[in-house]
Amino acid sequence: MEKAENIIELKAITKIFNDNFTAVSDLNLEVKQGEFVTFLGPSGCGKTTTLRMIAGFEQPTQGQILLNGQDISPLPPHLRPVNTVFQRYALFPHMNVYENIAFGLKQKKTPRDVIDKKVGEVLELVDLEGFEERSVSTLSGGQQQRIAIARALVNEPEILLLDEPLGALDLKMRKEMQLELKNMHRELGITFIYVTHDQEEALTMSDKIVVMNDGKIQQIGTPEDIYNEPRNAFVADFIGESNIFNGIMTGHLKARFAGGVFDVVDDYPEGTRITGVVRPEDIIITAPSEGTVRGTVSDIVFKGMHYEITVESGRYEWVIQNIRTPEIGAAVGLKVDPNEIHIMQAEDHTNYFNVDMNKEHRLEFNGHVLDADLAKIIKGSSRNAAGTLIGANGEVIDPAKVRIVAAIAPKDIEMTDNAEESLVQGEITNLIYKGDHYSYVISTDIGQDFIVDDEYLWNMGDWVGLILPPDKMNFSVKR
Repeated sequence: MEKAENIIELKAITKIFNDNFTAVSDLNLEVKQGEFVTFLGPSGCGKTTTLRMIAGFEQPTQGQILLNGQDISPLPPHLRPVNTVFQRYALFPHMNVYENIAFGLKQKKTPRDVIDKKVGEVLELVDLEGFEERSVSTLSGGQQQRIAIARALVNEPEILLLDEPLGALDLKMRKEMQLELKNMHRELGITFIYVTHDQEEALTMSDKIVVMNDGKIQQIGTPEDIYNEPRNAFVADFIGESNIFNGIMTGHLKARFAGGVFDVVDDYPEGTRITGVVRPEDIIITAPSEGTVRGTVSDIVFKGMHYEITVESGRYEWVIQNIRTPEIGAAVGLKVDPNEIHIMQAEDHTNYFNVDMNKEHRLEFNGHVLDADLAKIIKGSSRNAAGTLIGANGEVIDPAKVRIVAAIAPKDIEMTDNAEESLVQGEITNLIYKGDHYSYVISTDIGQDFIVDDEYLWNMGDWVGLILPPDKMNFSVKR
């Protein structure tokens, strides 16, 4: 029978554990013969559970796993033509290198001369010829990893599954093994399915990356697609470094975000709420008068190949990578080529903004103290008899080391012409009628844009105050 182009197909796979936790939800994926596919995502996103279902160590609650077009969901692990390499290697400490690699072949009653030949071939492949008699306990972490891979490859699987196999290695060894694994894949021509939370690892080795979060696929694509054309804000934030801002389309191929109006190449109707994504290496530092936005250099870190420069523009923060750097405190302009700005339709329309913790351990925004309980916002913290905020370890919390982000929906902000009752004031720089309400962009005097929904008509250029009720805000901590 002719082999299917897709060696593995996952069809509507869902995995629900006994505690009703849904680890994977309605996942669909095709893996072609010979591909190097990486599942990438944060801890708990479902990537390892998906790999274990392919291996047969977990059974899907719903859906099918097809191998060359045949459903293998009911098959136990030993009847599937796959082998798995784990982060912990799972080598037998009482066996030498030869015995570890040969273990699976001996279980199959393979003749000794065939075992000798195959063990020699895989040791050559992993560049450990002559190590047959060595005890595995005498090997370095990198050598043990190679033996684990050799033990999996000696069984000639159709698919090699690798579950964060480089996680226990130091940085230098990990980078070397990334290249070795890629070379092995190229030489063997079999299908590799790899799990990692390391973005650089995924970008370095993969033909195709599957970005996951909360048990769902966020995006599938080549490393170039994932990096240059992220589908949503999660992917943009997780893959590499990005400057991500909420904004709005103000006209044809024009978007307003981070306090400036930028020419862009992604077009959406005027008034569409968007997320603007700009990579740090794509930002050009100019004289203040030449920039689309202006700011002040607040931090500089030397990264070896480049400087990482932080520029504060109002309440926005830009991170720039450049081989040259201005001085801290310098006034600069920032501009970006339209082709380097990636615009996505916003998944939610929430306004996000930074709030401060003052020396009295109270939340403060634009000089106004907010009626919010910091002890509830910072997990594990409490106030002592003097009202000082104490962390979980008993230390006094340093306001300078805690960043609080507030979020409020456009419908929960009220516009007013009474400056005294508002937290911040600004100018209406864009408005559009949305059928039953108006959507406004308010460019405030602190450099923060707010999107506000209001049923009443205000005029372009009006100076208005914004009432932001603390009980309508959600707060999160970013240390």
